[in-house]
Amino acid sequence: MAPKNILVIAPHPDDETLGAGGTLLNHKNRGDETHWLIMTHATKEVGYSEEFIRKRNNEMERIVSLYGFASTIQLPFTATRLDTYPLREIIEKLSHAIRDIQPDVLYIPHRSDVHSDHRVTHEAAIASCKPFRAPTIKKVLSYETLSETDAAVPDGKNQSFAPNLFVDITGTLEKKMEAMEIYQSEIGKHPFPRSRESVRALAILRGAAANVPLAEAFVVLREIERPS
Repeated sequence: MAPKNILVIAPHPDDETLGAGGTLLNHKNRGDETHWLIMTHATKEVGYSEEFIRKRNNEMERIVSLYGFASTIQLPFTATRLDTYPLREIIEKLSHAIRDIQPDVLYIPHRSDVHSDHRVTHEAAIASCKPFRAPTIKKVLSYETLSETDAAVPDGKNQSFAPNLFVDITGTLEKKMEAMEIYQSEIGKHPFPRSRESVRALAILRGAAANVPLAEAFVVLREIERPS
């Protein structure tokens, strides 16, 4: 099987690891080329300190090394303020990045995540990966993010995360946990949603649903099968 081109879109650094870290490592182990697109920057204007920004940049460098990403793109939008930008501008920049990378498989956040940055990312990604705009994409999947996806309340407009694809990450969970350790500011003590215990427990729970020891879960949004 020919190697695939994989793109994970993260509203913020850490979402790629929480939602698809083990799966991305599986792709890398199979010889696929993985790419990381981050939608936002932390800035002083919205309350992040210079020390936090410096540490976050260092964390990102370490994450790139751990996953072996072939490319990393960070769009020029402010974290926690993505919903204040014109959607057309976000789609334009995201579409340009997708055209450059030409992915076969796309991972994006779930549409009903509580954080507005996640919801806008989902909407912009769906618009940017229409088949006539991004013909290389054969599969689009949404991932779950602890403290965002699980906090959503179904209300007729929002849909609960109902996975229909499970990926065995038994061989890559420990390295995913290494990646999470890099994001020290995101890890809290149990019962904080992003505790070490919670990340591992979710993998156990999703694994049980798929009859494997450990798994990540996704919603397949679109899959196109083309003649080989």
